[in-house]
Amino acid sequence: MNGNSEPVQSRQRLCHPALGRTVARHLASQNLRPPAPHTLQAFEAIRSKVEGQRSPLVFDSFCGTGLSTGLLAQRHPDCLVIGIDKSAHRLDRHQPSGVSNYLLVRADCDDFWRLAADAGWRLQHHYLLYPNPWPKPGQLKRRVHGSPAFVDLLKLGGALELRSNWQVYVEEFGCALIQAGYFPRVDRLVPDVSLSLFEQKYRQSGHLLWRCRCEPGEAKCPAATVQA
Repeated sequence: MNGNSEPVQSRQRLCHPALGRTVARHLASQNLRPPAPHTLQAFEAIRSKVEGQRSPLVFDSFCGTGLSTGLLAQRHPDCLVIGIDKSAHRLDRHQPSGVSNYLLVRADCDDFWRLAADAGWRLQHHYLLYPNPWPKPGQLKRRVHGSPAFVDLLKLGGALELRSNWQVYVEEFGCALIQAGYFPRVDRLVPDVSLSLFEQKYRQSGHLLWRCRCEPGEAKCPAATVQA
């Protein structure tokens, strides 16, 4: 076995018992927390470019060094792919991929999603590759599906794909989507090519990889599930 990454360690073995009521509360409320100034500035810096072109939009949230963003831009050549990560250090390590249909943005994903949703942006695809799993039971509200940002994620639409090396995280995300009226699929992932440095590290370390996918049309009543 190659790699030196330890598997996710957590006392939580199943979906969190508070997941259902946490998701329900967020689906029934509106997030009023002001966006971070640097995220607002980053959003406004690219807004005219995004809204001035007609290409479908793809988000690569938690993009790290942007390796995945470049690869996704190659996979979706007719789209504009936007990679979002909060770490300037990681983004500074980006190596250009040879294509021009992508942008990298330093921003907090939660705030950026809300700004994009409020601006009326709608996605063709949305990738969430190996977000911080926040594995302690008391950290549920820091996970994507346990935070108020989950509602903004749904408003953006698009085909969702979340990947993680922690099965519980992926299953929770799927359960949250079901609660919001969607029909996700959770399965084991054996990728031919690593989409990110994290995925590469986890594969080399022998971790099992998991993903949750949901197509945009696979919802019972999406408009009703995302409105406060």
